[in-house]
Amino acid sequence: MILEVAILQVKAGQTEDFEQSFRQASQIISGMKGYISHELQCYLEVDNQYILLVRWQTLADHTEGFRGSAEYQEWKQLLHHYYDPFPTVHHYKTVESSQSL
Repeated sequence: MILEVAILQVKAGQTEDFEQSFRQASQIISGMKGYISHELQCYLEVDNQYILLVRWQTLADHTEGFRGSAEYQEWKQLLHHYYDPFPTVHHYKTVESSQSL
């Protein structure tokens, strides 16, 4: 399993619209090959900041499958205009966990 991590800084005054758009975008990503799950969490101490965690079966499911798809173009149209600056995305693999995966 691969964990995609993106810190999202949403433009001031647009968090409600962003969250509504993200609900729509969630339907897109959840139907992609290799998708396992995702979480969007808001940062309590920093206004307008979120963290997006997406679990994929493989790195290629995200970087090639999702990002190379027509669905990704729809995802971009729904979400990318909310970000300033544009987020950096990192990928992680589990080394140790107390949860059964």
